Amino acid sequence: MKYLKNQEEAKDAVQQVFLKTITELHKYKVDYFKSWLYMVAKNHCLMKLRDKGKYANEINERIMATPDEAADKNSYIEKDIELTNLAAALQQLNKEQRECLTLFYLTKKSYGEIVAQTGYTLLQVKSHIQNGKRNLKILLLKQASIK
Repeated sequence: MKYLKNQEEAKDAVQQVFLKTITELHKYKVDYFKSWLYMVAKNHCLMKLRDKGKYANEINERIMATPDEAADKNSYIEKDIELTNLAAALQQLNKEQRECLTLFYLTKKSYGEIVAQTGYTLLQVKSHIQNGKRNLKILLLKQASIK
């Protein structure tokens, strides 16, 4: 949507980017998948705009700027590393805390839905979430201090 400004075109572009990803990923040595995927999507959208002749003169410096691409890439690499560290730390939590945090934050379940799904009491769910957040923070700080 950032580049194409049209919902249908953006949906088509997403499908084409993922198709290209599936068929061409094996051709490249990709260290940071999310960053690579972002660049593939960005290039696809820019090529689509160029092919149409649409916005040929309107593609501004912010979109085409090369200096920002290095900063963007570093930003995406850092976020990718942070997400990897977060996933590793999440796996170190006990089963109850991991389950409650995942349901609450990643699948956006309410306390009541978590109670119904897990069989824990409401007090246990709240406790597992609170303790899990605290333990997750401790684990992430330990990871950061090791590096």
